[in-house]
Amino acid sequence: MIHDKSGRATRVALVTADIFPDLYEDDHPLRDALLARGAAVDAVRWDDPAADWDGYDLVVLRSPWDYTSRRDEFVAWARTVSRLANPADIVEWNTDKHYLGELAAAGLPITPTTFVEPGEAWTPPEAGEWVIKPTISVGSRDTGRYLLPEDLTAARALAERLSAAGRTTMVQPYLAAVDTAGETAILCLPDATGALTFSHAIRKGPLLNGRGERLGEYSEDITTRTPSARERDLAERVLGLVPGGADRLLYARIDLVPGQDGAPLLLELELAEPTLFLRTADGAAARLADAILRRIRVSSRAG
Repeated sequence: MIHDKSGRATRVALVTADIFPDLYEDDHPLRDALLARGAAVDAVRWDDPAADWDGYDLVVLRSPWDYTSRRDEFVAWARTVSRLANPADIVEWNTDKHYLGELAAAGLPITPTTFVEPGEAWTPPEAGEWVIKPTISVGSRDTGRYLLPEDLTAARALAERLSAAGRTTMVQPYLAAVDTAGETAILCLPDATGALTFSHAIRKGPLLNGRGERLGEYSEDITTRTPSARERDLAERVLGLVPGGADRLLYARIDLVPGQDGAPLLLELELAEPTLFLRTADGAAARLADAILRRIRVSSRAG
């Protein structure tokens, strides 16, 4: 068992939701790696009123995926946790996909996106295949793929439903490469010096396999992938624009997709509660466990 200078056991909370009381399965290797290194590890719901967050040396967000209908409450909770990874200001910035507009304004190539704010009139594109989704969501909830003008009634209905609920709508072209090349998710974790660096990458197959709104359960088609030099370069550029600097981060996931010309586009930057696909890369869980314990040691010395 690892102990701090006072003799207290090092404690790590892995934050989850009530639907994953024993953590999402992708996080089991991280839990096991921390336990193997002598840390005490608890899976704790972010909204557990009995949780003593100050009693943990580090609180690591993992699968709190029921927050989207209570995002303001979730962000307010994050602000109360002093030792949170990733930090609360990152959580607030990154859990609303308006950040994509900021990154586009800074010159990054993103999937072309139109934001329709609640109450605004939406003028649908005349033709083509389009994705409609909210800016605050996980797991492709309330998301649909529509061919216009054929699916105009259904597309408009989803956009109007989001607007009526006070949610911002995103409208993006459906990129054909999602069905062929798939998405590339680049995972970054701290190296031995604490600097965030490339760890591994995976390919994600399409989730929106047909027209209309995605409903019900789904399974992801995940395989390992070696990212191209252009994808690695774009990922580094994305991390260079993280507010406050990327070295504050314990983890990052950059989701990319080829555009019409084959060049990578940013689809999402996941800094709050991404699946890290730890089971797909040998040593990834161990590296993250080491980074967590290193961060605790550094914080303890600084304190």
